Amino acid sequence: MEKFGFLKKFRPFDLIVIIGVVVALLVGFVTFKHFRQTADKQIETTTPIVFDVYLRGITLTSGQNPIHTGDKTFISIRNVPYSDLEIVNVKTERRHVVLPMINNVKSAAKNVLVSEDVSQPNVYDIVVTLTDTAKITKDGAVVGGNKVKMGLPITLEGMDYKFNGTVADITVTHDDIKDDIHSSVNKVDDVQ
Repeated sequence: MEKFGFLKKFRPFDLIVIIGVVVALLVGFVTFKHFRQTADKQIETTTPIVFDVYLRGITLTSGQNPIHTGDKTFISIRNVPYSDLEIVNVKTERRHVVLPMINNVKSAAKNVLVSEDVSQPNVYDIVVTLTDTAKITKDGAVVGGNKVKMGLPITLEGMDYKFNGTVADITVTHDDIKDDIHSSVNKVDDVQ
């Protein structure tokens, strides 16, 4: 029994620490021997992308949009500051409302009329198109360490504005990469 007397000196916490160190060494060894793929190995290429940021319900009492084509805007992705990006295009529209119209009382068919919402005269919806260089992986484009996908929250900040929006569209601008991506996505299996 005296052979295992040294085990009495170890506490449960000491054993947990020793097991953690052994597991960390094993994971490091597996990564070093390339049995486990790290993030930088997943990057297929680097290419320019263009993505739209949809800003919904922006209140502008002056009626003039502070975001202009050709300017730069600072973006934050998921509240993490990233970089200044060039604005390629800006589309601004006043908020609209859909009104039903009944043509004939006897018919059940209804048409609708889309009109500017006069109850909210200073509320606008804005689509800002930005460009950046992204790392393309199997999961999509990566910008600033974040995967850029539709629905990603982004903050645009300039000298006199700070707007929150979401990514609405992503386009890979390099033709070779775009063709490769579209050919792999648009494969249709022949089921005949």
